[in-house]
Amino acid sequence: MMPFELPPFLFFYLAGALVLFTSGTPRAVLMLLIPVVSAVNLWLTPEGSYGQLAFLDLQLTLHKVDRLSILFGYLFHIAALIAIIYSLHVRDRMQQGAAMFYAGSALGAVFAGDLLTLFVFWELLALTSVFLVWARRSERSYRVGMRYLIIQVLSGLLLLGGIILYSREADSLSFVEIGLHGVYGWLIFLAFGIKCAFPFFHNWLTDAYPESTPTGTVFLSAFTTKVAVYALARGYPGTELLVYIGAAMTCFPIFYAVIENDLRRVLAYSLINQLGFMVVGVGIGTALSINGAVAHAFTDVIFKGLLFMSMGAVLHMTGRINGSELGGLYKSMPKTTVLCIIGAASISAFPLFSGFVSKSMVMSAAIENDYPWIWLMLLFASAGVFHHAGIKIPYFAFFAHDAGIRTSEPPVNMLLAMTIAAALCVTIGIFPEVLYQLLPYDTGYNPYDATHVLAQTQLLFFSALAFVWLNLRHMYPPELPSVNLDAEWCYRRLAPSVLQRITGVVVAANTALRTSAAKLVAWVLAHISRHHGPDGLLARTWPTGSVVTWVVVLLAVYLSLSLF
Repeated sequence: MMPFELPPFLFFYLAGALVLFTSGTPRAVLMLLIPVVSAVNLWLTPEGSYGQLAFLDLQLTLHKVDRLSILFGYLFHIAALIAIIYSLHVRDRMQQGAAMFYAGSALGAVFAGDLLTLFVFWELLALTSVFLVWARRSERSYRVGMRYLIIQVLSGLLLLGGIILYSREADSLSFVEIGLHGVYGWLIFLAFGIKCAFPFFHNWLTDAYPESTPTGTVFLSAFTTKVAVYALARGYPGTELLVYIGAAMTCFPIFYAVIENDLRRVLAYSLINQLGFMVVGVGIGTALSINGAVAHAFTDVIFKGLLFMSMGAVLHMTGRINGSELGGLYKSMPKTTVLCIIGAASISAFPLFSGFVSKSMVMSAAIENDYPWIWLMLLFASAGVFHHAGIKIPYFAFFAHDAGIRTSEPPVNMLLAMTIAAALCVTIGIFPEVLYQLLPYDTGYNPYDATHVLAQTQLLFFSALAFVWLNLRHMYPPELPSVNLDAEWCYRRLAPSVLQRITGVVVAANTALRTSAAKLVAWVLAHISRHHGPDGLLARTWPTGSVVTWVVVLLAVYLSLSLF
């Protein structure tokens, strides 16, 4: 293997190990250099398969570079660098080491050339990322982290089961298009879907991400779900079921995000909403839609990371994150306010911002491929994300009522990371060809035609008008200190209630059976005692004459039977 053909995960794993034994400036320099050195190595690596080895008559490929994987590779290096800069003020070896191993595992997954290698990194993603949740060091973060880990490991077990069944059908474990063929196809599909936060499998995300540390959430938002999007794009392009799943993902989080008080939880729901656009693009399966899916994954990591960083800065400086407790922070955090607004404009797909140049590709593909109802759902979802992420996040955090909180801007490294992300949001929005040239297909798509710009501008204008009208009429859901449950109600409320009732029935049945059995045993014992007890029939004294009489009778009967 040539020096410039090394898999990127090796650099991050090496850094993760060294981080555990260094501190201060050397550790900071090491963490900053690794993404740069690894990115240069990736840039100099030509497309092809590397690190091939034989295992149980199967050919494994540890490092495969093509146009799809290399785009995610560049994305993860950018995300890792921004997140590392954002976390330089942290003095927690466990958290920083876990972050490096986590980023390396994500890179190992997207460059895996076979399913078995993918499985290894799939599980390492779960094991390394859970420490970013536990790094909050609270009872709640521990419980949430355990649920998160269980669900992530379950996804890995489903993937392993699918791989085992697939190996019996195919002569190779190469990670190519799989499709919904046989049981193995469905098992692998479900494994990918859990990590992609499909409906009813999404609560690990809305539970864990808000409970992580301010810096840990930035790492979490960048890698796990995007690895799942990559896996779907690689294994299930053109699977129509994904179109409908993705459309549902774009819509249902809106209703929960609008009423949610925890602003990082709002962003977690918003993350599911944006994943829905990517899943729809993968499901449509055309060159334009696949481009749109991976392009939106690229832009989402940056603008969603910017929003998570801005809310992390608020939490870091104020110790609060509920919308009902914030407001008026623009007075003491003006730079963070501006940077947050740039992220909000990007996620809302304002023209000249990054979200516009990627989201419009998916919507154009939907209408071009005869999915008018899906297009309408995506249109509704676009308006909804403007409400809950484009307006609600900056409004309730920095404006709204003045909560009387007076603080200062976050540390310089946090502001620098947010500034880099904001600059990328604007640069990609103004010069989309910078991103388009990295996409898997050359479609010649132009987002800035009159139809796209006018339609999106009108949508945003009327959405903003609706927010203002609802807010003035006091009809917009207020920020209340409450806990909202969605599908998790099934295991937090429904399942305990059902189990309680089943337990009650089982206990009642058990009591009835025990009572009946006790009565039966008592009757049998009484019957035996009546015949064999001290006062029973068989224990009484019988006269000798009576006994002799009965013996004679029995002997006579026996002789009679013998004669005949």
